[in-house]
Amino acid sequence: MLDPQGIYEVDESAVARTLGESSPGSAGPVLLHAVRGFVDAGSAGELAVEHLVDELRTERLVTFDVDQLLDYRSKRATFTFDTDRWADYDEPFLAIDHVTDAEGTGFLLLHGVEPDLQWERVVGAVRGLVERFGVGLTVGLTGIPMGVPHTRPLSLTAHATRAGLIDDYTSWFGSVKVPGSLAALLEYRLGEAGHDALGFTVHVPHYLAQSQFPPASVVGLRHIERATGLNLAIATLDEAATEATLDVEKQVQESTEVAAVVKALEEQYDAFARSVGRTNLLAETQQLPTADELGAEFERFLAQQNGD
Repeated sequence: MLDPQGIYEVDESAVARTLGESSPGSAGPVLLHAVRGFVDAGSAGELAVEHLVDELRTERLVTFDVDQLLDYRSKRATFTFDTDRWADYDEPFLAIDHVTDAEGTGFLLLHGVEPDLQWERVVGAVRGLVERFGVGLTVGLTGIPMGVPHTRPLSLTAHATRAGLIDDYTSWFGSVKVPGSLAALLEYRLGEAGHDALGFTVHVPHYLAQSQFPPASVVGLRHIERATGLNLAIATLDEAATEATLDVEKQVQESTEVAAVVKALEEQYDAFARSVGRTNLLAETQQLPTADELGAEFERFLAQQNGD
């Protein structure tokens, strides 16, 4: 593997201003991470990052060389063309910022685009920075599509490098193979190296997986607050979460097909809630539509609404 230090630059003056010299025995900063990639139903991680960057004070510490990490032909950046010129470029980035929470406590935030290439090198780089900055805990946030209704409290799966970090959480799964992600590899490698790392994966209703769903971000951030003691000013995101829920409710009420599917999911969810301890998430009471079938129905309905 190529030297991990060759893919990033550190703003040493910013590090000195924000992190300074850590005293022996003091707890190091928390590192949160949520990169935009293949796995993030409801944009749970992406919206959470947007909230943190918009609401809290940030300063760039580390900038990765994305030119070495992205396949631009498979993940094309967006340009804005205005009349007769290129007016704007949504430049991809991967970076670590220092963020100050609502009570003045500093933490680190790894965000930007998920690399296409050199995952092990990127993870090696982040591990080196975790050790350099004395990070005490690394926490990830993302969303996955699940057969749950939006009308019930959102659940999540907690995972960690050691059991003591998530003692209060119940696992929804047994052993299952899933597509990889940079976040999963980072947590796995940090665990191998003896570092504490955990993640929260919010269960997003699968008919909303392709939409931005702020309630998922709120749930994830609340659990991060609980795990870290940070104050992430979540109240300012609650309004967006409420509006999103009301909008979904309105659209569901206007479609008998979608309403019927949501009702079936509610029945499944409630049956499971009465039988906690089952190995599967949904109680086996009736056959439900697949995620693709439900998603297609919901997209058809939304397209009809957009055409009105």
